[in-house]
Amino acid sequence: MQQFKSVTYAGLQPGPRLIVLGAVHGNEICGTQGITRLMAELDSGAVQLLAGKLTLVPITNPLAYERKQRMGDRNLNRNLCPTDQPVEFEDHIANWLCPLLAEHDVLLDLHSFQAQGRPFAMVGPEDNTGTLEPFAHAAAEEALALRLGVGRLVDGWLSTYARGVERRRAAMGPGASRSQLLNADARYGVGTTEYMRAQGGYALTLECGQHDDPQAPEVAYQAIYNTLAHLGLIAATAPQPVAEVEALHIYEVIDRAHPDDAFAHGWSSFDRLSAGDLIGTRHDGTPVKADCEGYILFPNARAQAGQEWFYLARPTPRFAG
Repeated sequence: MQQFKSVTYAGLQPGPRLIVLGAVHGNEICGTQGITRLMAELDSGAVQLLAGKLTLVPITNPLAYERKQRMGDRNLNRNLCPTDQPVEFEDHIANWLCPLLAEHDVLLDLHSFQAQGRPFAMVGPEDNTGTLEPFAHAAAEEALALRLGVGRLVDGWLSTYARGVERRRAAMGPGASRSQLLNADARYGVGTTEYMRAQGGYALTLECGQHDDPQAPEVAYQAIYNTLAHLGLIAATAPQPVAEVEALHIYEVIDRAHPDDAFAHGWSSFDRLSAGDLIGTRHDGTPVKADCEGYILFPNARAQAGQEWFYLARPTPRFAG
């Protein structure tokens, strides 16, 4: 029997309402460890919440966590929304989690990743009144991102995902499978942070490091503590923004078109690319090359045909100065 657990602390003074998530993916436990460490300090009085509201969710996906794997039935961080007809376990999570998110102003979602690499934060769009992801809190979100304690920030996720969806939809024929239909639905790009922004709040995903990196739980804990201090929820010196920022904008997604499409070698996220570099080869021998100097992100050698194979990113001046 699976159950959901959140713990809420309230300060005596008014203030922002913050929610922190761990283990949205069950094998990413650094957030769980950082959250439980903070809970022990709050319960002992070593840290005191003076203002606002803090909700901590140490294990967001208990089925995936129990199985020590990324997903239960599907990726919780895709197509996140309540449903009247839950089918997969993650649908039940969404029915519990989405109303909880909507009760808060700010979300910090803690993750980790497979390959070795530096921690980084995923940031939402700039302020806009568009139809895809309208937003009015970019300044507040950017200010928090600069105070999490990591020096690499990435934006452009949902808009790039949506462009990939349009291409998939245009290429889709009759008799498409459920998986293909999901991959051709822009809502499938909506996860915790996108849902939070749609409810009027702001949100950050922090990738704290490699899954087994012993420093990742420390990165998670420090990010929570810095967030509490930055928002004025605890009596602590407000953190200064990081001194040096590597800021990247995701601008393109390339799908795997055939099972025999192959990478030129074993890419890792944030590997540098020069214009003309060979990234991979299509099954018919067509080379796939970098169109400009930049970086490869989220390469997936196990992607199915019609799914995202990799993303491309390039530097952005957005977070400078």
